Amino acid sequence: MSEGIETFRERVYLAGRELYRDLPWRRTRDPYAIWVSEAMLQQTQVSRVDGRWQSWLDRFPSVDALAAATSADVLAEWQGLGYNRRALALWRAAQEVCERHAGVMPQDEVALKALPGIGPATAAGIRAFAFDLPGVYLETNVRAVFLHELFPGAEGVPDSALRPLVAEACPDGSLAIAGADTPCSPRTWYYALLDYGAHLKRTLPNPSRRSRENVRQSRFEGSHRQKRAVLVRLLLAAGIEGVSVADAALELTEFEAKAGRAAVTEAAASGILKELAAEGFCREVASGRWVV
Repeated sequence: MSEGIETFRERVYLAGRELYRDLPWRRTRDPYAIWVSEAMLQQTQVSRVDGRWQSWLDRFPSVDALAAATSADVLAEWQGLGYNRRALALWRAAQEVCERHAGVMPQDEVALKALPGIGPATAAGIRAFAFDLPGVYLETNVRAVFLHELFPGAEGVPDSALRPLVAEACPDGSLAIAGADTPCSPRTWYYALLDYGAHLKRTLPNPSRRSRENVRQSRFEGSHRQKRAVLVRLLLAAGIEGVSVADAALELTEFEAKAGRAAVTEAAASGILKELAAEGFCREVASGRWVV
């Protein structure tokens, strides 16, 4: 680290505490609720998650409740958040938690990362925010702080250069910081990083764009991802009656026509349905129709 770790930590922590956001998922230490927030916040704005997180917990208040739900219920509740795979991963992981961990979210990093949809950052977030345990929580706002503070002007900085610094800076326990309103622990440290990073991205050219790992999100409008989302909504609306390939092609063609784009053939619609089925979104029944 280019300067004393204590000095860096104190400066960043004080800046982050000044910018603290009182978000609803920060008012709990329930690992399930925190896990849901982490899943929802991936590539999704905070403003879109606030409200949807509460609605999800009303419908699926525990790991057991989520595990017992149907895939259709889970996908229906997720609609509007994008990346429907995240909803199915949550559902499957909840089933594994019930089967392998007696319905209790594990604290161990290896056990967390063994669950569907939980990668290193999500595991570190659950450990920090639910259990106040140290780890390398390297997500976009955290990345922005380290790039801004320790790599000013540098381009193409790899995460391999950031991870040891993130690990070193995260406190192992609780530290008193002069002038801070609360001790610095893994939980409060990463909240400070998230809030300072969000501030930097609002007020400066986004430092995260100087990361080698920065990938601009592909255009959604007119994309294959959008067609998949249209068919998921159609399948959910159809319920047990299901959707034929002809229905799917007609729905997609009407959707594309409104945007001035070309018709979608039955062969293309069939291909998307088979793709969704392979991922567990739907299945073909004997009548030749597709249902969630």
